[in-house]
Amino acid sequence: MPRINSTLLCAALLASSTALHAATPSYGEQLEGFDYPYPQQRFNFQSQGQSLSMAYMDVAATGQANGHTAVLLHGKNFCGATWEPTIKTLSDKGYRVIAPDQVGFCASSKPRGYQFSFNQLALNTQALLDQLGVAKVTLIGHSMGGMLAARFTINHPQTVEQLVLVNPIGLEDWQAEGVPYASIDQLNQGELKASFESIKNYQLRFYYNGQWQPEYDRWVDMQVGLYHGKGREIVAWNQAQTAEMLFSQPVIHEFGRIQAPTLLLIGGKDRTAPGANRAPKELAERLGNYPQLGRKAAAALPNGTLVEFPELGHSPQVEAPERFHRALLKGLITM
Repeated sequence: MPRINSTLLCAALLASSTALHAATPSYGEQLEGFDYPYPQQRFNFQSQGQSLSMAYMDVAATGQANGHTAVLLHGKNFCGATWEPTIKTLSDKGYRVIAPDQVGFCASSKPRGYQFSFNQLALNTQALLDQLGVAKVTLIGHSMGGMLAARFTINHPQTVEQLVLVNPIGLEDWQAEGVPYASIDQLNQGELKASFESIKNYQLRFYYNGQWQPEYDRWVDMQVGLYHGKGREIVAWNQAQTAEMLFSQPVIHEFGRIQAPTLLLIGGKDRTAPGANRAPKELAERLGNYPQLGRKAAAALPNGTLVEFPELGHSPQVEAPERFHRALLKGLITM
């Protein structure tokens, strides 16, 4: 029996599914036209001399209220909407759930002259919580949201009763490892070339280990629709700014400062490593080793607990929601 080339097979499957996909969607600068799973609200505030608006969902407990609030922080290629099954799960278990879109992302403001930093985004998130009168939260961050959640917990320890990190990026310092720096201008050129095919191919390779499901298309549509709308230039610019932010502002070296109980939920097939495409081959091949990175991160945390999903990838809450939510609920100390 002839041997099948898995790389060629994945490429063929991608081409086939892409051909069947409907026309590329086009959304507004603040994701107008995309349906969020729960009503959106707006937090209007001043930051860096600008009037900004932060979109968020604030979902009340549908089960017997337990008095706790969960705040969900999205990743760079995601939005608050991607948390839909997790919002429902936590709400059913009695949590109030708040899921913001960070400034520069999704349904929130896209400022041109803004100095993006995890410190600033954490401050914006704390300001939202202050506005809502929320004093304590269970903070759950995925992907880039994991980096932000870690920074938030370091900067605002009085707010976080428990930290949950779901396949956070930044468990290694890419710049220190030797990945070459790319300027915002260079990154912007790459962002402007984003297409349904390029986004899906990236996720297929790094997020889902070559295994695609039709329901993932919605999240590709969500992302690519921003790049193809009227605000595509500012969307790409903000994405380039935040790509530079996550590359140049590591937080892994400060994990020892995180005192809150921390639950690490790690899909072992994940190989996400921003900038790996710029790195020499031998370096790129050893980056993004999430089984190893997750264990090192857990050891660095003063109060860390690691739960591994060896056969899952970058987004276990999307790939296997029932299994992910069982582990999440079991690991929450507020239950």
